[in-house]
Amino acid sequence: MSELFGTLSDGTPVHRWTLERAGVRVRILTYGGIVQSVEVPDRDRRTANVVLGFAGLDGYLAHPEPYFGALVGRYANRIGGARFPLDGLTYALAANDGRNSLHGGERGFDKRVWEAEPVEHGVRLTRVSPHGEEGFPGRLEVSATYTLDASGALRIAYEAVTDAPTLVNLTNHSYFNLGGSGNAGGHELRLDASRFTPVDADLIPTGELRDVTDSRLDFRTARKVGAGYDHNFVLDKGESEAPGEVAELYDPASGRLLTIATTEPGIQVYTADHLGAPFAPGDGIALETQHFPDSPNRPEFPTAQLRPGRVYRSETVYAFGVRD
Repeated sequence: MSELFGTLSDGTPVHRWTLERAGVRVRILTYGGIVQSVEVPDRDRRTANVVLGFAGLDGYLAHPEPYFGALVGRYANRIGGARFPLDGLTYALAANDGRNSLHGGERGFDKRVWEAEPVEHGVRLTRVSPHGEEGFPGRLEVSATYTLDASGALRIAYEAVTDAPTLVNLTNHSYFNLGGSGNAGGHELRLDASRFTPVDADLIPTGELRDVTDSRLDFRTARKVGAGYDHNFVLDKGESEAPGEVAELYDPASGRLLTIATTEPGIQVYTADHLGAPFAPGDGIALETQHFPDSPNRPEFPTAQLRPGRVYRSETVYAFGVRD
């Protein structure tokens, strides 16, 4: 189902698509590819929205920086110095995070209105990112398809093609609160990640892949998340053609369980310690499946390059359940 959600200042309409299956209801906006809400039941069959968001378009326009529920690109996370080399040329990007580029620049994919069309059990969003947008080379044709499977799992499948060598690294930036409200620090997290990428003072990876053993970043056995995390974890499975299970987030109070499977080699865990009104620090936890930050400047990291004749594909599945 599609409905008008609001209108931008230039008159561009924004629509909301509602997907519903197996007791799960998800709402997607054409503005920024935003996952506005995910409504799932708890162990007592009480339904609540488990992602942070706003009831109206004005909320998203007034609070763009936390990227609530957004489709992030052309490059999710940071690129150091807002520049990168490719085929002997150096490309300068919009610096919107100090000296770095973050989540695609000043006006990334999260601030664009996407075309939408229905697909079976879902909606496909598409747009063309022109050559030079936010400094990135190549004309990029992008799609993001949101579907609910027979169990009610939300599947986001990304595809892109380019007419010139470029970078692509897409993710969804939802903040999860499986309790439906309050602080999410009591959630329990398990990650299939034995290493992480340490960063410098600008939050740019040093290039080291450090073991998590005997550190507060060891989530290989589920434990409470707490606060103070904004880290990229190196997933043990690596990059894969089909989504592999990599993470579980569990709320003991409600019994709700989120399981994440992805094709990506990394996941950013961000405990939202700096959220402001109308939310509070720690009200949600972002779990952003991705290639590593600053990969374009780190040839030893999995490459995020896309070349003409190749198809970028990435897929992440968010499955919801309960524990008694």
